[in-house]
Amino acid sequence: MIKTPLFALACIFIFPAYIADARTLEVGPDQKYTTPCQAFKDAGDGDTVHISAAGNYDGDVCRITANKLVIRGIYGRAKIDAAGQDAEGKAIWVIGGNDVTIENIELSGCSVPAKNGAGIRPEGTNLTVRNCYFHHNENGILCGKNSASEILIENTEFSDNGYGDGYSHNIYIGNIRKLTMKFCYSHHSNGGQLVKSRAVQNFILYNRLTDEGGSNYELDLPNGGISYVLGNIFQQSRTTTNSAILSFGVEGPAPANKLLVMNNTFVNDRYTGLFIQVDGRVKEPALIVNNIFSGKGIKCSQENALILANFLESDPQFRASSRFDYRLKVLSPCIDAGADLKKLGMEAFIPRYEYVHPCGSRPRIINHAVDIGAYEYAPGYR
Repeated sequence: MIKTPLFALACIFIFPAYIADARTLEVGPDQKYTTPCQAFKDAGDGDTVHISAAGNYDGDVCRITANKLVIRGIYGRAKIDAAGQDAEGKAIWVIGGNDVTIENIELSGCSVPAKNGAGIRPEGTNLTVRNCYFHHNENGILCGKNSASEILIENTEFSDNGYGDGYSHNIYIGNIRKLTMKFCYSHHSNGGQLVKSRAVQNFILYNRLTDEGGSNYELDLPNGGISYVLGNIFQQSRTTTNSAILSFGVEGPAPANKLLVMNNTFVNDRYTGLFIQVDGRVKEPALIVNNIFSGKGIKCSQENALILANFLESDPQFRASSRFDYRLKVLSPCIDAGADLKKLGMEAFIPRYEYVHPCGSRPRIINHAVDIGAYEYAPGYR
């Protein structure tokens, strides 16, 4: 009897059949598929769809059903404008498949009768979005309840999404298991939130969330949950429609709540405001460490919050606030003034990166004590 090697047996069980049969479907003016939705209809589980930026795909809207599908713009960022169309009254793309990845795509212009048309509407389990741009939709990304789902958003820009009624947002994540958002830029929401998430776990890491005019909350976590807010830049404009910047638990906190806010830079350009709003029903004290709070207003509404080594004075010595450059000048009082996170037993939360505009990052180099805020002072960096 011929024996099958153990390694070969392992491969049979580790790699499902569709991986071996995975295809790459090419979309473009001179390809078999001239629009993305043609390719999505033919795509099977595990396939990759390449969309050439050279094509015109206005009005190409549809439901996507394949699992483990990779959708990637090539030769530049592929653009799809809704052009008055929508899929199922919901979005440009309704994602019905599981474990879908979308990279290097621009989605814009979706509006629907319900006033919540989205660039994408995830309805499957798990989604990854990288290097994309969502603008002038009624929602950038809008997803509903799925307790098994995790969403990862990286290096992506959201701008000018929202119907203007305060119920539609640049990003609106429903009741899912986990949201991770990092190295993203969300700004100019039309009357809504820059980021709103009802996820059980939220990891908001090294993003730029700047109102720049007309937005509501910069970060809204209405059901609280286990939330880590680390290394972000927050800015509230003079014309914001809400005085709070970060809001936690105000629509009814989850059974388990933990809010950690560390090494962020908060800038309030409004005449007054509330930097961190924690609902009174949240009993667990928020942990607020090494943040810059620049501008007038109440720093945190929770009386029992643990507030340590934050900069609360009038002038942190930013490089150029008018250009949203919140890096530190050489004489900034925030330099080397942060709490020692190793001694506090919080080594896992030492900031590892800094946001680089637009939608980028770089390692955060800590030479001495950690600086307060989202940036570490380094002479000569650009």
